[in-house]
Amino acid sequence: MSRLPMKEWDVVAHLRTPGDRVRYLNAAFEEAPDDPAFILRVLGEIARSQGMTDVSRETGLGRESLYKSLSTEGNPSFATVLKVATALGLGFSVKRLNR
Repeated sequence: MSRLPMKEWDVVAHLRTPGDRVRYLNAAFEEAPDDPAFILRVLGEIARSQGMTDVSRETGLGRESLYKSLSTEGNPSFATVLKVATALGLGFSVKRLNR
């Protein structure tokens, strides 16, 4: 029996429009609102979908630094997160949690 060739799936290839990116980030906040590593990874994937070089230039932060900061091991400052979000054309809003 032969096996079908498989390609690794990368979400970045599917984040084509600003709306795709916004929906993806919103879904991440809904899925894991208290998991900063997960949110950072999603923000990093969105940054890769727009081009990390462009995000680096827009934020004034180094590309390698961005890759590290926006990984699950990263620990960027809130200022860095805001710079990246702004460079991506994204903003944050606050809502009351039902607790």
